[in-house]
Amino acid sequence: MFTGIVTDMGEIRTLRQAGDLTARIGTAYDTSGIDIGASIACDGVCLTVVDLGPDWFDVQISAETVSKTNLGGWSEGRRINLERALRVGDELGGHIVSGHVDGVAELVAMVDEGDSTRLTFRAPRPLARFIAPKGSVTLNGTSLTVNEVADCDFGINVIPHTKEVTTWGAARVGDAVNLEIDTLARYVARLAEMS
Repeated sequence: MFTGIVTDMGEIRTLRQAGDLTARIGTAYDTSGIDIGASIACDGVCLTVVDLGPDWFDVQISAETVSKTNLGGWSEGRRINLERALRVGDELGGHIVSGHVDGVAELVAMVDEGDSTRLTFRAPRPLARFIAPKGSVTLNGTSLTVNEVADCDFGINVIPHTKEVTTWGAARVGDAVNLEIDTLARYVARLAEMS
């Protein structure tokens, strides 16, 4: 489990296709404290560490994961949001995030509002019903609050701090982003269907 509070911006150093896709990710994390088999959210996707070096870790990415996320569009040199798995006793600063991406949303508009930037995304229609104003959503591993919803489009604001410590400072219209809907919203919708 994760919180959606990004703790490092990693860089994709190499990508290698040999059976599954393997990515080497450069990081500021102290890798001596990471075990082989540990889970790290990489742009919101829970991936397993399969090898380590002094300032990098490798993850394997299955074809299923590539097909359901934006990881197929990764390239060497790309910056990605990273978060280590939640430990018992850690502060829950964002919301409960599984790292199991539900689909890919598209960034369709950006407007500066003061020092912040309002971003509008278009969610896949089957996921749009789970997104509600003032609810939580995870985009590329970042826990964000939904401002408004109109059909499949929804908006969020990114403050300067978030733009500085995550990849949101480099966002561009047309970007494909990993979308994980709020677990609570998923269960509430399921209960409503059953009643």
